[in-house]
Amino acid sequence: MNWPKVREELELRTSRSSGAGGQHVNKTESRVELVFDLLSSEAFTDREKRNLKHHLGRKMDANGRVSVVDQSGRSQHTNRKRALARLKEMLERGRRPIPKAHKGKPFVANKRKRLDRKKRRGEIKASRGKRWL
Repeated sequence: MNWPKVREELELRTSRSSGAGGQHVNKTESRVELVFDLLSSEAFTDREKRNLKHHLGRKMDANGRVSVVDQSGRSQHTNRKRALARLKEMLERGRRPIPKAHKGKPFVANKRKRLDRKKRRGEIKASRGKRWL
């Protein structure tokens, strides 16, 4: 991963944090949102982009952009550092290869256990029925 290139391609947005905090929170823009457009990035190869898209699927929007928000600190500087660290960690973990699908049948013992559990459960339910005297 070419981290300096990634940092050049980042879009940084700041806004006022939500929540309690009094006058400080009302006048400082300490909330930081980093937006990274993965699909149009030149910092990753096509294979890395494919891996990232697979691993970060739910964290990406429809346009292939990943956003990280931090508003936990009182200063924009610390929030920016935390957001950058989280984004870097996400991108590094997401570059790992896509795992191969496991092709195989369930073990015979597991199949037998499942059927035994179903049978016992069915007997419990059958015993609940009305009994005629």
